[in-house]
Amino acid sequence: MSFGSINDCVTLNNGVKMPVLAYGTWQAPSGELTREGVKTALERGYRSIDTAAAYGNEESVGEGIRLSGVVRGDIFLTTKHWITERGYTKTVAAVEKSLELLGTDYIDLYLVHWPCVAVSSPRWAEINASTWRGFERMLADGKLRAIGVSNFLPEQITELEKTASVMPAVDQIEFHPGYHQPELVKWCKQRGIAVEAWSALGSGAVLGDPVVGAVAEKHGVTPAQVCLRFAVQYGVCPITKSVHADRISSNADIYGFELDESDMLALATLYPLGYSGYHPAQAPADTLFGGNYDTD
Repeated sequence: MSFGSINDCVTLNNGVKMPVLAYGTWQAPSGELTREGVKTALERGYRSIDTAAAYGNEESVGEGIRLSGVVRGDIFLTTKHWITERGYTKTVAAVEKSLELLGTDYIDLYLVHWPCVAVSSPRWAEINASTWRGFERMLADGKLRAIGVSNFLPEQITELEKTASVMPAVDQIEFHPGYHQPELVKWCKQRGIAVEAWSALGSGAVLGDPVVGAVAEKHGVTPAQVCLRFAVQYGVCPITKSVHADRISSNADIYGFELDESDMLALATLYPLGYSGYHPAQAPADTLFGGNYDTD
């Protein structure tokens, strides 16, 4: 019996289809490891690739896509806007730079990597609105197929919507057993915003948990497969990452089993575990990596 497939997609609020499972490249260094990882993922059936300007590997991601031989139109490519490029003019230039590095004419999904928040600037709402105007401009110009946010809380999305012409299609958030943000997920779903999961394995911290291990043993799968399956059944689109071919394949093999109600409850009520420590309200990206507050 099969419970979905790697070809499953969700339809975003603008009609664009996004694959449920994505291959991510966070912490993958620019060069051969990233090129081969992306190439292998596409060869093993993944059709969604996630990167970001801040990862410093967009050029290698683009090379991996071309090396795979998979037609560009069959690939859903996501990248993210970094905080140093906030503001309309810088945002437009940032999109063009990502297009150049990726070697593509368009990006399927472009995300605001981190919101500007009150602790960073009293003008945080104006700053986010100015950046979003740049997103809308590039969407209208056909350079982007869908636009969304990452690490945004309801108050930041609600404020953004006051001036937006296009609503965010996606909110990419930290999501895994031990930290699955159920209220935020529910809030997004009620508004037609798809939710993607970064750190779907809790940066590896969740994999050794005995509850996760017991569920994995019950189904004859790996703890990583349990975490990814948990996200899928929760209605969240997980991003998985590895540069090892065997794990790339294993992480895609989550469609031959289904977690039952007791499994889902056990995973959803797991004690706090694997939290990255990055909370949007504390603006970790700003404090760790420096911000920029242009609002042109």
